[in-house]
Amino acid sequence: MRCLMCENLSLSHICKKCQNNFLTPSIYRRKILGNIEVISFYKYGDIKELLHTKHTDIGYYIYSILAKNSITKFASEFEYPHKVVSIGVDDYTKSGYSHTAILNRALKSRYIKPLFGKLRAKNRVSYSGKTKQFRLLNPRDFELKELNVKSAILVDDIITTSSTLTQAVEALQKENIETLFCLTLASASVN
Repeated sequence: MRCLMCENLSLSHICKKCQNNFLTPSIYRRKILGNIEVISFYKYGDIKELLHTKHTDIGYYIYSILAKNSITKFASEFEYPHKVVSIGVDDYTKSGYSHTAILNRALKSRYIKPLFGKLRAKNRVSYSGKTKQFRLLNPRDFELKELNVKSAILVDDIITTSSTLTQAVEALQKENIETLFCLTLASASVN
């Protein structure tokens, strides 16, 4: 096959050279709801085309590569006094896989235990490309399922207006679950 970025022959959808040259993560931080930190690894504009593959069959492979290069590395260096859980935001399976489940699975480590199917949106509306006003008028209406923990890490692919993560944090807060922080692949607010 050919690398999606340089079009050279490759055994992977993105060759190692392009992964090293173009997909080396950085840390970008912002806060939502006043004090909850969101840690992102890429600028949205730098990987926009790759993120849009989530709506295609090839997205599974691209998200796996992005997760391995960023989230898995983060998890391997993360330490905490006790084991914590991570939850993918609306890890509903569509097109044969869930992109947030791929990201969440990449967090599995000594200190992080990924949980699946715990935070699902009752409203299946897509926020992709929509305005903040649209997002506010069409809340995701998250439902938390069978979760008996005191704290969690939330995982999503992109933070733009912060509407989705804010709603997810609020769903956890209703059940007295603290959000330690949120992780996303990309932040759209980074210059």
